[in-house]
Amino acid sequence: MGSEYYETLEINRNATDADIKKAFRGLALKFHPSRNREKGSSETFLQLGEAYDVLSDPRKKATYDKFGEEGLKGGIPPEFGCSGAWSTKYAYHGNPGKTFKEFFGGDNPFADFFTNDEPLQFGGLRSVVLKTQDSHIERDMHLSLDDLYHGCTKKIKISRRVMNEDGCTSSIKDKILTIDVRPGWKEGMRIIFAKEGDQGPNSIPADIVFIVRQKSHLLFVRQHNDLIYKAQITLEMALTGFSVDVETLDSRLITIPINDIVHPSYNKVVSGEGMPRSQDPSQRGNLIITFEIQFPEKLSAERKHLIRQALTLKD
Repeated sequence: MGSEYYETLEINRNATDADIKKAFRGLALKFHPSRNREKGSSETFLQLGEAYDVLSDPRKKATYDKFGEEGLKGGIPPEFGCSGAWSTKYAYHGNPGKTFKEFFGGDNPFADFFTNDEPLQFGGLRSVVLKTQDSHIERDMHLSLDDLYHGCTKKIKISRRVMNEDGCTSSIKDKILTIDVRPGWKEGMRIIFAKEGDQGPNSIPADIVFIVRQKSHLLFVRQHNDLIYKAQITLEMALTGFSVDVETLDSRLITIPINDIVHPSYNKVVSGEGMPRSQDPSQRGNLIITFEIQFPEKLSAERKHLIRQALTLKD
């Protein structure tokens, strides 16, 4: 091979099976001849295929780890074979395209271009067929105002049709999609999972799109990054002053003094107590307090006289 397998995959000798798969996935996509036309990329792609073919197989890997490439390709004495090592001479089949396709299977990112099982040609693919993508699928994702304030993780199970290895038949399989909701996301936000729809032999799977739908809240109404809170007060409070206690979405109780005379169009703005801004959650919108004034249903003649006196008194 001319280079050390672990070095080829850019991993160390303590790499797990998951590490090996992850490394091969990234490097194989990077150096695939249909994407990378730079000099030497085809040779690198071939080396990646051989390295993965060895390190992904427990017996071949065990032999390589103990006896090196010389022992792997030259064979080892039979007395060592009982340990599970590869006791016959190893030779790579020389078709990295085959290794690539076996690795990605039905989720092959280049499946839109593969049309047969012929060996991959380093100068390009033998034939190309244009496929149309299925229309995207939209699903509503209902989130509470608390979810959108704090952020959260949602796991959504989908069932989709997946092509079997024969490339002709298919089966239904479940998959879990994970959505990391960031603080401050708004109604209508679209989260796209590319090509996660049903697979078919002659089409590109549809994108699945989740659309954020905000649930109503008992105390607050959201307006962009601001939160609207409605306080009910008496006419006496509107004229003489009072304080409003508001429990925030992060469970703090804040007290807002109102010293102005409250009229129907009066609003109290509390800076920085609204929703987080999605680009910078440390920055927040405002809390806007509106007021609903409860007028008395009736007044006695004496009370009317006292109110009239109070309103006509000069400071």
